[in-house]
Amino acid sequence: MKKFLNILKYILLLAFSGALMVYAVRGQDLSRIGHYLLEANYFWMALTMFLSALGYFSRGYRWKMQLDAAGQKAGFWDVYHAMMVGYLANLVLPRMGEVIRCSVLRRNGGVPVQVGLGSVITERVIDVFVLFGLLGATLLLDFDKFWTFVVDKLGGGAAVDAMSRNRTPLIIASIIAVVLLLSVLWAMIRNLERLRQNALFNKVTGFLRGVLSGVFSIRRIENKGLFLFHTFFTWLVYFLMDYLAFFAFPETYDLGWRAGLAALTFGAFGMAAPVSGGIGTFHLLVQSTLIVFGISPEAAIAYALVVHGAQTLLVVLMGGISFVASMLKTDKGLRGLTDESLIGEPVVIADVE
Repeated sequence: MKKFLNILKYILLLAFSGALMVYAVRGQDLSRIGHYLLEANYFWMALTMFLSALGYFSRGYRWKMQLDAAGQKAGFWDVYHAMMVGYLANLVLPRMGEVIRCSVLRRNGGVPVQVGLGSVITERVIDVFVLFGLLGATLLLDFDKFWTFVVDKLGGGAAVDAMSRNRTPLIIASIIAVVLLLSVLWAMIRNLERLRQNALFNKVTGFLRGVLSGVFSIRRIENKGLFLFHTFFTWLVYFLMDYLAFFAFPETYDLGWRAGLAALTFGAFGMAAPVSGGIGTFHLLVQSTLIVFGISPEAAIAYALVVHGAQTLLVVLMGGISFVASMLKTDKGLRGLTDESLIGEPVVIADVE
């Protein structure tokens, strides 16, 4: 039954991705989309793939710094290969890549899975803070464009116009939401002992403790400046991947860095969605973002298809190489599990059925 439910879940996710893709191209001239794809200057895409590869190496080194701070001295290539295998797995199994890469690193680098997962949680928390910072900057820089787009999507009715002129209902709703939240917190505190007997509550609080523990572990990193540099460099590469891809299409050639920032921000939200490789969610969000900046739906979806396709191809290539390298080292890694320093550490095998 569990295997059937897993298969059903992935089928539904793929169906959802397919539905979003159909929605993105509905009512459009498919021949124009094909023309844009054929006439694109793929030199720029090759350049973005090269920069992206550098970004993956940088991200792998940053993960190694986190593991070093936790007292796990795994080799760089073990860490990097495990990370890329995880990214490859995410193309097929949404959000399972994080567990899989920690399992691979356990076998080949001797890093306990729980330590690896803690460092991954830290990594994700950092990325969330950066992403929401980018979202705030994007909306502040081009609020009028996005507000106009939302109003148009909602039909530009009287209710939307009234909301833009009178924000009192929004303020009242916010106050009510805060009061309800505080009431829930007060009720939880009063019934804390009873809640501690609930398995779900314990799982949630355990996860939150892991997040906080992972975040505070950053304090043990020796070279914090280098860690911040790799974080900045990783996101700079992400930005350049989206911005330089504008030059591949005549219609997006003149878009500026603010459009690139917006494409990066909303594209990242699309990739973070729990679907295989961000298929559908990435395309729809990036297409909508470029439409905000005056690009035709056909050119916008062509841009999204090329950018997503190039990055997926790169992950398949680099992840495939890392998968082979990891499998070749598996025997050595498994032999290492008999070392006295690893005896007693739990081995977690990802359920990928």
